[in-house]
Amino acid sequence: MTNTIVTKPDVAAFFDKDSNTFSYVVKDPASSSCAIVDSVLDFDYASGGTSHKGADEIIAYVTTHKLKVEWLIETHVHADHISAAPYIQSKVGGKIGIGEQITTVQETFAKVFNEGADFLHDGSQFDFLFEDGEQFQIGEMQCTALHTPGHTPACFTHVLGDAVFVGDTLFMPDAGTARADFPGGDAGILFDSVQRILALPEDHRIFMCHDYCPNGRELEYETTVKAQRELNIHVKKGMSKETFVDLRETRDKTLAMPRLILPSLQINMRAGHMPEPEGNGLSYLKIPLNAFK
Repeated sequence: MTNTIVTKPDVAAFFDKDSNTFSYVVKDPASSSCAIVDSVLDFDYASGGTSHKGADEIIAYVTTHKLKVEWLIETHVHADHISAAPYIQSKVGGKIGIGEQITTVQETFAKVFNEGADFLHDGSQFDFLFEDGEQFQIGEMQCTALHTPGHTPACFTHVLGDAVFVGDTLFMPDAGTARADFPGGDAGILFDSVQRILALPEDHRIFMCHDYCPNGRELEYETTVKAQRELNIHVKKGMSKETFVDLRETRDKTLAMPRLILPSLQINMRAGHMPEPEGNGLSYLKIPLNAFK
């Protein structure tokens, strides 16, 4: 991030309409190396059925363009979709990585779902745990992992060349920021995390994990640091931390839980792996009654 010339990776976006999630293939322009960010497994809640339509589209893109997958990055433990990282890894390789604070999330939700002693809270389900400020590479491209908690304790922003993947921390400028009322979330910490993102060079591109098309506008997924500084309705220049916290906490009280929060958390804290099958060969998810009311 201190280099005067910053790599501009090629970014291909994939949209899952059911969960309103963007996934990305991010390619180093100097090589065939790439990373896949925040992949999605298709899941039908009513039947409990899973499928790989969206993941297969990403795999087809990687295969067609003869790319080498080095990383499968999760920006955080998502509460609105299930990760397809293990499935994609089985087809095209790559290391599954998440922030090291995943252990905090695992400990919290292991209690919510009453996980047994065989569920480890050490992040070992993932191939790699990023530390705050950690430098890594995709091919020849320099990358940095930034711990940006507030939405969840384990949220990370990944700066891949000039492309910034913020997970749920920021939305498009006309939509503001992520909620901060999940267990371990904190609006004040979220504000501080956003300031780290806004301190990046103004021409860096920021890529969304979701877009809810406020006021009926068309779907968008890319903005810039400059646009966020000037236009973001929650954190633009001049917004105080106190005002933001009051705004965020007031709004969060009106929000319903994400539709897929219960299956997503159980699977994503396992790096996208399903719970171990029971005696009949099937995996099961739990529905903790009144845990999130």
